[in-house]
Amino acid sequence: MNPLKQLAETGQAPWLDFVQRDLIEGGELTKMIERDGLKGVTSNPSIFEKAIAHAPEYGAAFERFVKHGDHEPMAIYEHLAIGDIKAAADVLLPVYQATNGRDGYISLEVSPYLAMDTEATIIEARRLHKAVDKPNLMVKVPATPAGIPAIRTLIGEGISINVTLLFAVPTYEAVAHAYIEGLEHFAAQGGDVSKIASVASFFVSRIDNVIDKQLQKKIDAGGDAALKPLLGKAAIANAKVAYAAYKKLFSGAKWKALEAKGAHTQRLLWASTSVKNPAYPDTLYVETLIGRDTVNTMPPATMDAFRDHGKATPDAVEQDLDGAMAILKSLEQHGISLETVTDDLVTDGVRQFATAFDQLLGAVAVKRSALVPVNEATIEADDALKAAVAEAGQHWLAEGTIRKLWAGDKQVWTGADEDKWLGWLDIVDHEHAHAGTLTRFAESIKEHGFRHIALLGMGGSSLGPEVLARSFGQQAGFPEFHMLDSTDPAQIRTLEAALDLKKTMFIVSSKSGSTLEPNIFLAYFKWRMIETVGAADWARHFTAVTDPGSAMEHLAHRDHFAHVFHGVKSIGGRYSVLSKFGLVPAAALGIDVETFLAHTAHMVKSCSASVPVDQNPGAQLGLLLGVAAKRFKRDKVTIIASPGIADLGAWLEQLIAESTGKLGLGLIPVDGEPLEDVSVYGDDRVFAYLCLADDEHKGQAAHVAALARAGHPVVRVMVRDVMSIGQEFFRWEMATAIAGAIIGINPFDQPDVEASKIKTRALTDAYEQGGLAPQGEPVFRENGIAVFADATNAAELGRHNSLSAYLKQHFGRTEPGDYIAILAYIERDKAHVAALERVRKRLMTHRKVATCLGFGPRFLHSTGQAYKGGPNTGVFLQITTDDAHDLPVPGHKYSFSQVKAAQAEGDLSVLVERERRVIRVHFKDVARGLQDLTRALEHAFH
Repeated sequence: MNPLKQLAETGQAPWLDFVQRDLIEGGELTKMIERDGLKGVTSNPSIFEKAIAHAPEYGAAFERFVKHGDHEPMAIYEHLAIGDIKAAADVLLPVYQATNGRDGYISLEVSPYLAMDTEATIIEARRLHKAVDKPNLMVKVPATPAGIPAIRTLIGEGISINVTLLFAVPTYEAVAHAYIEGLEHFAAQGGDVSKIASVASFFVSRIDNVIDKQLQKKIDAGGDAALKPLLGKAAIANAKVAYAAYKKLFSGAKWKALEAKGAHTQRLLWASTSVKNPAYPDTLYVETLIGRDTVNTMPPATMDAFRDHGKATPDAVEQDLDGAMAILKSLEQHGISLETVTDDLVTDGVRQFATAFDQLLGAVAVKRSALVPVNEATIEADDALKAAVAEAGQHWLAEGTIRKLWAGDKQVWTGADEDKWLGWLDIVDHEHAHAGTLTRFAESIKEHGFRHIALLGMGGSSLGPEVLARSFGQQAGFPEFHMLDSTDPAQIRTLEAALDLKKTMFIVSSKSGSTLEPNIFLAYFKWRMIETVGAADWARHFTAVTDPGSAMEHLAHRDHFAHVFHGVKSIGGRYSVLSKFGLVPAAALGIDVETFLAHTAHMVKSCSASVPVDQNPGAQLGLLLGVAAKRFKRDKVTIIASPGIADLGAWLEQLIAESTGKLGLGLIPVDGEPLEDVSVYGDDRVFAYLCLADDEHKGQAAHVAALARAGHPVVRVMVRDVMSIGQEFFRWEMATAIAGAIIGINPFDQPDVEASKIKTRALTDAYEQGGLAPQGEPVFRENGIAVFADATNAAELGRHNSLSAYLKQHFGRTEPGDYIAILAYIERDKAHVAALERVRKRLMTHRKVATCLGFGPRFLHSTGQAYKGGPNTGVFLQITTDDAHDLPVPGHKYSFSQVKAAQAEGDLSVLVERERRVIRVHFKDVARGLQDLTRALEHAFH
């Protein structure tokens, strides 16, 4: 007779510790039930990893599910696993019915990531129970300190549980009590306890594996000869003691009362029954543990061995209980603590199951990536940096830090208020679900015949929309995009000259509604629109994007703006491009927002909590940036972008600088720098090359290749098309948040931006009261140019008789690892940009340091944070000018020129307070001043 079938006669149920689709669909599971008397099936992450990653029969189902709608790896795994579990449950259902619910179960494990979280385990178990919806499902819950109260609750709700990771008898007793208490609660609520089953999976061979090593070590060291007979005995002895406890627990009046209501005992299930030591018989952990009302779950090889040559000895587990106890006592006497071993095994078991789950999800992620359109990225770096990034990645993987980040755990960062600023993580799904609102807005813009969209905003409210507008270009039948993010009067005049005001829709974008610049932009163009279309109609030309409850929302409703859209309070400005702040302008320009978000969602899922670090594109980039800066002092993130997506660099500047540059730490982004010979670049750089697939610039590609050959770290990102730019928004948001965690800062605050605002506000308030701007004395004046420096910088510079000498002395203060930043409070037009790029190039080639160029006050809401709060490695040149023509700010006594001057003064004042190396050069005439500046630098560095 088949030895497996003989087990039934001894009162033991054989279960299979394995599940795979072809086992079910090919009829082998049915065959095993008939041939072997198989009574149930267990599964775990390791089993599913081998099946889904390597078994070919999953390929078609995998592909169908992903192509029908993209999903993150956890959802894909659950879809496939639950499909198998349901199918196996159907095959096992006759066994379940024939045994009146005693056997015929299939098990599905809660995520091992939740092993130390009671409430999360309960929620997960309920969800899986509902998703499978089969009477013969057992949900597997670990017997951790957090798992045991979850077991009681779940049993009390009528959910059958397979308790896993049991090694110690006292823990098993606690589990049995939890089961009994759960049954009592369920019965008290009127539940039918005969419909609940539970097994306590008591692990066997792992105990021998650990204790045998300890014994052998003592034996090898010349220990007592009595140790050798103990080899291979501890696990079975421990199991026998557990079985004795089972018999005692499930007897007596308390249990009999439940039994009378139809309750099943919680059987011991012998798990981990494959032999790890080849010197032991391959059926050791089956033959010695046969007992009434027990289960033995065997992997296929062990089951095959027992079928072939196993012996079914009734009540073997009850034989020589005294001898078993003597073995355990002897181990203690020889300094081997079973309690310590079993405690460690639980910890290690949780870790192993989590690792197996990581491997499972990683395998799913790899297969998914071949099926979904995600921008590819590669990282080139030297061995030392690669090893350091891999080490950091292993730490993040072991600690589950990506999952913690997605769960909103502020301890990922500094433990401040980071958890209140994570709305960007799920905004894409939210906006995609409500894309119809934006589609209707776009139709309205088109129907009303608007020819221009003018965005009035600063920083995160403007830079993202600018990327989209410049990258997509003007869409047929939709308005042309314009943007104002400067208080320079010439910039405002240039914008107004480009607009047909009667055909313009203004989008006023301000999260708080209290930001100075959007408010005065609104004041000015409200006045101009009233002059153009009248007091009754001006508001029809205005749309507001702002957070709920803001002053801007109140104003927009009061004045009856054409549209009011809400942002999300838990998303900071620089992370807001994928919210209404970026999507409202995008829709107005005719960009297909729904498709754009669908493309972006692929990257969100690729960076999700269930994608392990080594497969997670956001994590890989973030770890590189953070580790390179913290451990290798490569903190200058140099951005090179294809011409078609060049504006992405300015958005990245704000995201990176404002997020990381604080507490004297952080990354300094470098955008739009001229491409020079590799010898110009120091070893403080990381290069990011963003290449649009159909817009590769051969010069850029060759330059990046040369940088990589020279040993610089290079990140190459291939952007599939402009519709995939949103993927880079999310990748870099995730990467920046992770880099911030590595560096050790809060990536969601901007303390030094606020410092500049406070000083600017004090000056504008003074103007409002009729005061005048403070006029310091220059250290040098010549031909319409004046040089200003505070006392400390002036002393370091010394006295000179030419502009070139001052510039040479000032920029001569740069050292390796420093950077130069030009902060120009002038109109940002092509001529001025070209002139300052020439200045930048000369400084870069002669000083061999990174160079940055920002136009004020635009950069104040961007790189300004890092310049003031980041590493004190910057050498700054602020440029200001007299404005040929000023403009009033309606409703205020100050003008735009005065506001700009106050912003420049506030900026300079904070730089000085932060002990930065900074001077101001002031022009009477901007065009002539730029020419003189260029000549002076040529003379200084020839």
